[in-house]
Amino acid sequence: MHFRPLHDRVLVRRIEAEEKTAGGIIIPDTAKEKPMEGEVVAVGPGARDDSGKLVEPAVKAGDRVLFGKWSGTEVRIDGEDLLIMKESDILGIIETTAELKKAA
Repeated sequence: MHFRPLHDRVLVRRIEAEEKTAGGIIIPDTAKEKPMEGEVVAVGPGARDDSGKLVEPAVKAGDRVLFGKWSGTEVRIDGEDLLIMKESDILGIIETTAELKKAA
């Protein structure tokens, strides 16, 4: 199945957090918080501004993003747990140091 979000909505796959602390302590599933980091799977065409002009989203499929703890709606598509959220729920795009060096 292919899923395409509407308007300014974004489909995100959560990226699981590390199961160990820096000191090597293993964190059990019951003590873990839901990850607030994810990978954009699909993006809608964008929202319309007051004049009716289409405003394209700032994120694209493949971007690694940070979002609020309670953001989005959990859905299951093709047996995979994903989140659908508005683009405004995304706090920022996480860039790797390699991407930052290319931009400089």
